[in-house]
Order: sequence, then structure tokens, then C-alpha cells
Amino acid sequence: MKEKQKNLYVGHSVRFTKKELRTKWALVVLAVLIAAISSVSIWNAAGLQAAVDRRTRMYVSDVSLQLTDDINYRLEHIITDLEMLEDSLLRIDESNNRDAVKEFLNRKASILGFTSIVAVDLEGNHYCTSPIQGELLSMFGVKKSMKGEKGVSFLNKQSILYTIPIVQDDRVVGVLGGVRNKENMQMLIQPKSFSGQGLTCITNQEGKVIVSPTDLDPFMELDSLFAKEEDDGKLSQDIQQMQKDMLDNKSGILFFTAVDKTDLVLAYNPLDSYGWILLTLVPANIISYETDQYIFQTFCILTGIIVLFVMMLFVIAGMYRSYYRRLEKIAFVDRLTGEANNAAFQLRCQQMLKQLPPNSCTVVLLNVKNFKLINENFGSAQGDNTLRHIMKVLQQNIREGELAARADADNFFLCLEENDPEVIQNRLSDMVESINSFGSEQDPSYLLTVQQGAYTVDNPDLEITIIQDRAKSACRNRAAQQDGVCIFYDAAFTQQMQKEHDLNELFDAALTNGEFQVYLQPKVWIEGGRLAGAEALIRWNNPQRGMIYPSDFVPVFEKNGKICKLDLFVFEQVCRSLHQWIESGKKPFPISVNLSRQHFSDKDFLLKFKAIADRYEIPAGLLELELTESIFLEDQGIEFVKHKIDEMHHFGFGCSLDDFGAGYSSLGLLMEFDVDAIKLDRRFFLNVSSPKTRDVVKSIVDLAKKIGALIVAEGIETQEQLEFLKDVGCKLVQGYLYAKPMPIPDFERDWLNKNAK
Repeated sequence: MKEKQKNLYVGHSVRFTKKELRTKWALVVLAVLIAAISSVSIWNAAGLQAAVDRRTRMYVSDVSLQLTDDINYRLEHIITDLEMLEDSLLRIDESNNRDAVKEFLNRKASILGFTSIVAVDLEGNHYCTSPIQGELLSMFGVKKSMKGEKGVSFLNKQSILYTIPIVQDDRVVGVLGGVRNKENMQMLIQPKSFSGQGLTCITNQEGKVIVSPTDLDPFMELDSLFAKEEDDGKLSQDIQQMQKDMLDNKSGILFFTAVDKTDLVLAYNPLDSYGWILLTLVPANIISYETDQYIFQTFCILTGIIVLFVMMLFVIAGMYRSYYRRLEKIAFVDRLTGEANNAAFQLRCQQMLKQLPPNSCTVVLLNVKNFKLINENFGSAQGDNTLRHIMKVLQQNIREGELAARADADNFFLCLEENDPEVIQNRLSDMVESINSFGSEQDPSYLLTVQQGAYTVDNPDLEITIIQDRAKSACRNRAAQQDGVCIFYDAAFTQQMQKEHDLNELFDAALTNGEFQVYLQPKVWIEGGRLAGAEALIRWNNPQRGMIYPSDFVPVFEKNGKICKLDLFVFEQVCRSLHQWIESGKKPFPISVNLSRQHFSDKDFLLKFKAIADRYEIPAGLLELELTESIFLEDQGIEFVKHKIDEMHHFGFGCSLDDFGAGYSSLGLLMEFDVDAIKLDRRFFLNVSSPKTRDVVKSIVDLAKKIGALIVAEGIETQEQLEFLKDVGCKLVQGYLYAKPMPIPDFERDWLNKNAK
């Protein structure tokens, strides 16, 4: 395979001289430049980081000191409130009005923000505005206040009792205290700075937490905040220094890394009251966060520029050796299959033909019929895999010296050293069989239909594009095309083209002279064999040529768009017959008319059909338009087709999906489009003894029932097929078993009159 690819193009070698030397020196200079820039950048970044650290230390120190002063003020304010409360309490107590004392304390507790206010005399008699757990006289702070000093006691996890002595006539007569609960104390230490990123707590000098900001108590154990790094002696020294400073009531700042690898700054400042220490914890990047981002972005940009320059130089150096080879590979290798593309085929084929005598080679075009449906049913990825598979099979089946290439989409060209049509046909048949080998054990509907066109090159001097066009024209000759048959471009083919031309020329006159006749084929209910409706088909009876069958003229008129005029003719004939039946009192039956996909190029085409139906006063429900599945995959888009089907229903027309299963029908069509009937193609019933066939058909019938669509089985010719359809639940059939298509008068005689009631 690789040898064949090498023959697709001729490589070019490039010799390096002074240019290569200059490139090498450029790389050396660039390496030195990169090293210099990197060194300067690292030095500058290190200096910038040191400056940021200094600024961070100053900022955290200043703000934490301000916070310390603020908390000192708040703690002192608590004592001041208690002292003012003491003075008022003594004056009230002089009147020996205990009820007034209680009322006064209860009112002040709410005003001053205390959870509870406590008054205790020397004998232990006390009053609390709210209950307090524990023996008051045994509390450390109360004992201290009994001695004439202010005190503090810890009632529970983070509730604190602040106490002062009650002094009367220069002697302590009791203790007055106020309780602040956990939430109150947390609000006391909540920092207003550091953009909400800081945490504070109050500890004693030994580091035991007095007030923590959260339930998690992040400051409970100072040592647990620091990453355990055995080799970091400086960190251990800093921690020891911090603990010493706390005992000595000194302030300080500590940089460290927490266990979650976060860089932090811890400021510790002594408070004036109770020997407490305020700890303030903030991220180390509180100042440098944006700066670090810009530094990082700068490094990324710088690195990207350096990498880009390096890559550019390497590309420039490498392109001297691979430039032409890469360009030729791009020009001559198909991106999807990795094999020869059309440009490579044209180049090699032209060279090959010039070296051989006329009629030695045959150029063949292979086209996968309805490949668009493969993508629709199985996805584009499976479609690409199918194209690769086809190319692989073609490569395996050509001989040395012969060529195979994917031209575009689903078209493949071959150049075979053959001139015998029978031999060529046999070889192509073997290739198609190999192509379909992957699906032989799967659903037969998955097998690919490969259209084939060939031109035996009798004039090697022709341009290669003309040679390919002749093979392409033969392949696309729909009038002569048969599945699995290779069409050769020769005199007979030219005659066929002339025949198509003649049919086009005869069309208008034939339509005017009444040469086209509408035939009807009955649709029959399996149960009872009663008439259910009919399908309208067209026949052409030319005075000179005799009967011309649809397979001869319909593909021709599909090409030039005349099929639209023919469809309207058939539709009008059907409307005329229905009108006559209704006028004569006969019971009308629904009739379906085939609708070409060419109509969908005109967004208002249904208005023409509606006008004809209105002219003949046809009731809704008697006319049905049959659409082939290819219409649903045209370029107009799903929404356009859905809109047209809705419009058909609005005009009173039924809509059926014809030849379902003839291509690569997708069940998605049934979900997307609101069709009234589904006509199963005859290929479903070629092997009714197959369990798989039975399962597939039954599943489709069951699905149609669920979505409210009628199933019509086409091409039924045997009693065995009919029995099969009864078993799977199909209700309606159409085929030679009951009747061939017949002129309208014969249909009226043999079917309409017999089924009239």
C-alpha cells in the first residue's frame, strides 16, 4: 500500500548550503537570547516578589494594629458599660427596691447587648436576667472581682462573663457582670478589612483560643496550621519566636504555608485586657493577587512568544527538506481515505494512457446510490467509515499498474487495464460483492447499491477531464442504469442520449394529444378482499413508438423538471374521475398520486394541487400524495418538508411515505414527519420465510399502529406473502396478486362497480 502511495507523486530533495548554516546560527542566537530574557525575567520577578512581600508585611501589620485598637476599645467599652451600670444600680439599691433593680437589669441587658446581667453579693445571693450554668462564687473572674479587680470567666465553649466589683463606701459589696455569647463575641472580632478574606481570633498567651471565628476552631492548635516540613528549620524558629513574643506581649508577623498548601500571613498583637492576644490570619497574596496574575500572564505571553519563535525556526529549517513532499501529499492524497485523490488519479492516468495503445484501458466511475441516506440513518462517522472501506476494497482488487482513487463525496474512479466489457463487469461485480461483504449477514437493506459507468479509452490524447466525464455520463445515465450493471460509454449510449432528447421533444405534444393515460392499481383490505382505494400510475401510448413505460420516461422528465407538469396532469385526471363517480352516485374511494421531489423547489406548489381539487369539488380525505423517502433528505431541510406535510393536511390531502425500505429508510422519518400511511417496499417480502424479515416487518407494523399510520404492503404477488402479512398484522396490500395497474374504465368495471353499495 505504501509503495502505491509513493507512486502517486515524485518527491523532491532539497540540499542545504549557506541557507542551512544561517538557520543553525539563527537557532544559536535565539537560544542565547531566550536564556538572557529568561534570566532577566527571573531576576526581575524575584525582586518584584520581595517588594510585594514587604508591602504585604507592612499592610497586614498596619491593619492588624488598627484592628487591635478597635477590639481594645470594644473590650474597654464593655467594662465602661458595666461601670456605668454599677453606678445606677447602687442608686436604685439604696431604696431597697429589689423589684426595681430586677426591672432595671432586665432592661439594660437588652440595651447593652448582654446575653445576661448578673449581680452577686458577698454572701452569694445573686440575680441573673437569664440563667447561667455553674456556681458563680467559684468562677475565676467572680473571685477576682470580689477582690476589687475586673475579671473574666468562661462559661461554656465561647460565652464569656465579664465582671467588675461593686464598690460602696470604699469596700467591695458585690460583683456585677455581663455575659456575651458566642455570636456576640464573633461579631466583636469580625475584621472589616482585607476584603472579607481575613480571619481573626483571640487567644491567651499560651495560644489557647478564647474566641474563634467559626465552629471549626481553626486556631485551636497553632501547630496544626503549619505544614510539617522536617527540613524547614526557619519555620520552626519563626514559630518559637512567635510563642515567645506572645508570652512577652509583643507584636509580630509570621509567613507560613498551611497544611492545604495555602500561603498565609499571621499577625499577632497583644490586647490591653486580660492578657489576651489577637491573631489575624490573611492570605499571603492579599496584595499581590492581581500582581501575581499579571506576572503569570506576562510569563505565559513571553513563553508563548519564545516557543513560537523556536517553532517557526524549526519549521523553516525543516521545510527545506520536506516542503515539496508535504505539498504533494496534500495535493495528491485524499484526506478521508488516506489514498489517492482525484488530482493524483488524473496525473497518473494521463501518464499511463500515453504509454499504452488505444483501447487498452478503461476508466470506470463508481457511485454509491443514495449515500446521503447512509449518513442520515447511521451517522456521518459511519458514512466516513463506509467510504474508507470502499477505498480499501478497491485497492485490494486492482492489479499492479492500475489505479483507484476517491474523486469526491461517494464517487470513485478506476483505471483498469481491460477492454472486454464482460471481464470488466465481472471484476466490478466482485468488487461490489467485496464491498458488501461486511453487511451480508446483517439486514439486507444495508447492502450498498453501486452505480457503474465506464469508458474504454479509444483516444488517449483526450484530456483526462473529458475521459472522466464520459465515464461519469455513462454512470449517470438513469434511463439505462440498472443496479449492479456497468454502463459503457459507446454508440449505444449515444443512442440512449438521443432517445432522451427525443422523449423531451415529444413530451409537450404528447400531453396535448392525450397520449398519456392514467392507470389505477387497487389497494385491497386483506380481510375480505374489499377495495380500499387505488394508486394512480402513468402510462404513455405513443402512436409511432407504442407503449412507453414509466421506467423509460420518468427518469428523463425528473432531470429536466417536466415531471411536475406530468404529476399535475395525473392529479387532474384523478380529480375528474372522482368528480364523475360522485356525480353518478357511485361510492368514491381514496386515490393516491405520486409526487416528485422536483415540486419541492417551489414553495407554493401545493396551491396548484389545491386549485385543481377545488375546481372539481373533491371532498377532503379522497386524495393522497405519495412522497418518496429521498424528498425528506433534500436540501430544503426537515422543517420545510414538515411544513409542507402540514399544509397537505390543511388542504384535505392525505400523505404517505412511498417505497419505505427501498433505500436506507430511517425510523427517524416516522418521528419527524406526520405521514398518514407507510408503503412498505416489495423487497421486504422477497424472503418471507426468514425470521429476521418477519421480526423487522412486524416491528414496523406495530410501530405504525402506535403512531396512527396505515401500513400498505406493495408488490404482493403470492399467497405465501399474503399469509405472512396476515400473521404480522398488516391490513392493506397492493400488488399483482389482486390486480395489475389498469385503465380507469377497467378499474370502474372490475372494482368500483363491484364494491359500490
